[in-house]
Amino acid sequence: MSSGTHTRATVLVAEDERHLADLYTDYLSDDYDVVTAYGGEEAVDVLHDPTISVDVALLDRRMPDLSGDKVLADINEQGNDCRVAMVTAVNPGFDIIDMGCDDYLVKPVSREDLLEVVERLLKLSEYSEKHQQLTSKKLKRNVLEVEKSTAELERSERFERLTDEIDGLESELSEIGADLSFEDLQRHI
Repeated sequence: MSSGTHTRATVLVAEDERHLADLYTDYLSDDYDVVTAYGGEEAVDVLHDPTISVDVALLDRRMPDLSGDKVLADINEQGNDCRVAMVTAVNPGFDIIDMGCDDYLVKPVSREDLLEVVERLLKLSEYSEKHQQLTSKKLKRNVLEVEKSTAELERSERFERLTDEIDGLESELSEIGADLSFEDLQRHI
């Protein structure tokens, strides 16, 4: 996900009922760049297009050409790092536990429902990305603390910068985490 202020997140809406796809696109287009796919095969084409970087995919579970489950399987097989929410009339069963999607909305959904789920999934991506950066920096700090003397560490501007970056990332994670529930964080790390 691009967290820069100039780049809007890209949301894929995959829905075979054209009026719903257009409605969801309309709901989201003020806040996000939206790519609309009117079926599963079209969604896979979008996801495989190297010129399009999808941050969040909203998938209908039942599409006649290619189901949302199969689109999700393709996303996972391809290692696509977009977040996925099923937006569907199919009431969830226990099969969703192993499904590999991040969220599940049962139709009908409102504009607020869609905006809320997209925002939550984008925050989860940002949290995950920053958590990976923090872990990497902490591992480097730990190696240096073991291998270098206290005097060497205290003289190193690069080590001081690393420590400041760790503090900054911890602060950012804390702020993002405050916007997310504990359950969201536990599910998505």
